[in-house]
Amino acid sequence: MAGSTQQTRRVILASLIGTSLEWYDFFLYTTAATLVFPQLFFPSLDPFNATLASLTTNAVAFVARPLGGVVFGHFGDRVGRKTVLVVTLLVMGVSTFLIGLLPGYASVGVLAPVLLALLRFVQGLGLGGEWGGAVIMSLEHGDGRRRGFNASWPQVGVPAGFVLATGLLTIMSFTMSDAAFLSWGWRVPFLLSGALVFVGLWVRLKVTESPLFAEVEQRGTKARMPLVEVLTTHPRALLSAFTARIGVDVAFYTFTAFIIVYITTVLKLPRSYALNAVLIGSALQLVLIPVAGALSDRYGRRPVYLAGVAGAAVWVFAFFPLLETGSFPLIALAAIVALVTHAAMYGPQAAFIAELFSTRLRYSGASMGYQLAGIVGGALAPVIALQLFTAYQSTVAVSIYVVIALAVTALGLAIAPETRDLDLTGDAPGDTPEDAPKAPHPGQVGPFA
Repeated sequence: MAGSTQQTRRVILASLIGTSLEWYDFFLYTTAATLVFPQLFFPSLDPFNATLASLTTNAVAFVARPLGGVVFGHFGDRVGRKTVLVVTLLVMGVSTFLIGLLPGYASVGVLAPVLLALLRFVQGLGLGGEWGGAVIMSLEHGDGRRRGFNASWPQVGVPAGFVLATGLLTIMSFTMSDAAFLSWGWRVPFLLSGALVFVGLWVRLKVTESPLFAEVEQRGTKARMPLVEVLTTHPRALLSAFTARIGVDVAFYTFTAFIIVYITTVLKLPRSYALNAVLIGSALQLVLIPVAGALSDRYGRRPVYLAGVAGAAVWVFAFFPLLETGSFPLIALAAIVALVTHAAMYGPQAAFIAELFSTRLRYSGASMGYQLAGIVGGALAPVIALQLFTAYQSTVAVSIYVVIALAVTALGLAIAPETRDLDLTGDAPGDTPEDAPKAPHPGQVGPFA
């Protein structure tokens, strides 16, 4: 049974604040990996290889995320969503705080990048368990006709975290000398995470457990080995979740991470051009992602998702030429439109992936499908884009790479059912959502009623 409207809003707020803080931690590292870490942790390498090594440590988190999805997904389906979300927030917050205390290569030598990679791995574990729980808590509370809108709010945590992380690093870098910023200024946003995590915990401890999970617990139908059951009973759902996310990730990290490397290293333009352009686009996503989620409640998950896929595939060929003009307004236009297409994909994505799995297996299934794709997509995208540009001395190769990844996403959507109208209540052991009954779906839902 759906929870009260007040409780639903509280859950959405708790999920949004928690995911914003976790993505703040995650993007703080990603941005620092392009601006600070090459000089601080890899000073013996030339600028290109130092950046490549720094981005490689960034990719370590993507390898850890599926493991975090497995571990925390298991307990999320066995113990409950709420408890796991509190733990993941602590894991991420503590590891980010410790990164802010790390000595550089000049102080401890090779131990510095080793410790950096280790803490990045722990960050990945926390985020791997966070996404599934936050999305599912929002999805499983409230009106079933607004699942796309409700589940899209944890997705807003991505641009919110990016704006907060990049904004703070930008302020620190432009209000002090380069020497001071490299020495200690970059550490402040990382250390701030230790204080912010208490805000997230205070909010999360006030929410109730998911009503759908409570029903599963009451019926005594919790899965003994959730991951094993996902693999045996939901293989198509897992494949669809995996493939449907790959292109979204590749496009996003090309539009937000590779852009920084390309503008500063290749075009030799001020880094503020890239940072400010992406900040503007990310700020717009704060509104556009829930709008896309609401549209998916009205028109279906797949149509809205596919519109974003098509838009990104076309725009990526205009994206780099606009960057190469060297004009900030055109660079900002390139980033804004790119992130609009990403919002169209990312808004319905949460509900689409979560709805593919039955309630008793949803945390494990959604987390695994989503996080495994992160290795192939987000972890490798900036590195592959950099290598392709180096090999071909052309951004066309990078654009083709993004389009191929988006084609994989379109395939993942094609092999899945439309999930908007599925009835998620009362699923029995072994049920697959495509076998579940359809719920009546009035034409007027969400904020577009």
